[in-house]
Amino acid sequence: MRQTKRTYSAKPAEAQATRKWWVIDAKGQALGRLASRVATLLSGKHKPTYTRHIDTGDFVIVVNAGDVKLSGNKATTKLYHRYSGHPGGLRSRTFDIVKESHPELPITKAVKGMLPKNVLGREMLTKLKVYAGAEHPHKAQQPETLAV
Repeated sequence: MRQTKRTYSAKPAEAQATRKWWVIDAKGQALGRLASRVATLLSGKHKPTYTRHIDTGDFVIVVNAGDVKLSGNKATTKLYHRYSGHPGGLRSRTFDIVKESHPELPITKAVKGMLPKNVLGREMLTKLKVYAGAEHPHKAQQPETLAV
């Protein structure tokens, strides 16, 4: 009798049961490298049980988001755009200005751009928690520190 090999496919309940919490310190980290590592953790690609159509990823807490850096002169030339939907409603701000008012926004937008553009990607993004300072309110989840 011939033995057949089957590809493992995670079930949603199994994925939720194996979720972990990670804390990443963004102090002095490059924005793109940090965002790609966070996107990998959120989507679950670091696990052997990764399944494309199921959210198998972990929760990620990013602290010290205000201390993330960019290489070269991107801090003054990188633009973040918002559009109101009305004619002439395009608003552009540089990285430096955005970082002063909303220090968590550059990390959130960078990670969002690296996730799937569908319902599953939006669900993964809800597991990302970004804080400007070193403190976070998720001590009860017993997160593990991850060196990036």
